[in-house]
Amino acid sequence: MRKIRKGLVIGICISLILAFASVSIAEEKININSAGQEQLMQLEKIGPSYADRIIEYREKNGKFEKPEDILKVKGIGPKTYELNKDRITVN
Repeated sequence: MRKIRKGLVIGICISLILAFASVSIAEEKININSAGQEQLMQLEKIGPSYADRIIEYREKNGKFEKPEDILKVKGIGPKTYELNKDRITVN
C-alpha cells in the first residue's frame, strides 16, 4: 500500500511540474524582430515555412513596428495573429 501511495505522489508531482513548465513556455514572449526559426515555431500555427517567411520579410522590409505587422507576412492571417497576439512582441 505504501509503494502505491509513493508512486501516486511521485506521479502527481511529475504531472504538476510538466504542467507548470508548459504554462511558462506558453507565456514566453517571442520577439518577431530577433527570433530565429526555432523560436518563431513556438507560436501557434507557425511551422518552419512560416517562420522562414517572417525572417525573410524582416530582412527585406526592416523591423516590424508593431505586433500586428506580422499580418503583412504572406499566409499569416487574422486567425493566426489572434492566437498569438499575447505572445508576440517587437521590442
